[in-house]
Amino acid sequence: MKIAVFGSSGFIGKNLVKSLQQSSRVQEISLRNPLWKNDLNEETAVFINLVGKAHDHKGSATEKEYYFANVELAQQIFETFQKTDAKVFIHISSLAALEEYESAKPLKETDHCNPVSFYGKSKREAEKWLLKQKLSNDKKLIIIRPPMVHGPGDKGNLGLLYKIISKGIPYPLASFNNERSFISINNFIFYIQRIIQDNNNLENSIYHIADNETVATSEIIEIIKKVENLKTPNISFPKFLIKGLAWIGDFLPLPLNTQKLKKLTSNLVVSNQKIKTILKIDTLPLTAKEGLELTIKSFKK
Repeated sequence: MKIAVFGSSGFIGKNLVKSLQQSSRVQEISLRNPLWKNDLNEETAVFINLVGKAHDHKGSATEKEYYFANVELAQQIFETFQKTDAKVFIHISSLAALEEYESAKPLKETDHCNPVSFYGKSKREAEKWLLKQKLSNDKKLIIIRPPMVHGPGDKGNLGLLYKIISKGIPYPLASFNNERSFISINNFIFYIQRIIQDNNNLENSIYHIADNETVATSEIIEIIKKVENLKTPNISFPKFLIKGLAWIGDFLPLPLNTQKLKKLTSNLVVSNQKIKTILKIDTLPLTAKEGLELTIKSFKK
């Protein structure tokens, strides 16, 4: 089977291509090449779209930049897919298209969308546009919403947390208890492989993928300390004090503000039951804690 992967230069793309190449012929397509459409193989059966702009930690990216990367480029790739003989279009969206900070219950695909950032809003716009497109009976559109994806080579928030805790700095938010969904790159790839192999019963729709288990931020701290062989105690400052400092951080350049506090301490759980039921998936290659331990160990290198 021939698979075209768009956006293969990033963390997810590199890992996905490496894995898919073991059983399929993979073509990496870069939209930086103005003639990329001419590079597509006529025998390509699957398009996987990873192109997009992720979170901007420096805060310098504009709404227009997000819209171009996450909506307009997705439209170009999909319109090209429509003109080819390829049968399956897998679009990687994000949980941010649905919810970015917190939820009191496990989030399902049918829940009301509440994107907040330019990133989340642009991801949601791409979803809506794709779902409005008409497909012939022999073509299929699968939109995937993962929570935070992590693994060796990841340079995201887990790496920043590791840098702090591995220095022996006590974790100051131990008074907060939370549950969050993540997905290791191993489990992400497993889902994609299963979709490619067995998509007959999947409808043109959105599907959530995630590790089977949730993890608290405090548990991630303990995994880091275990990997680093640290005995640093956690600190349980009163919640009202932490929330007050976070509120001040919204106006002054402090290392904590209300948004960062929500990401560290609130519940944000994803239900992956829909796709698991359809594809008859019982277990995943890694538990949530096993995946996190592999990722954190990779930071030591």
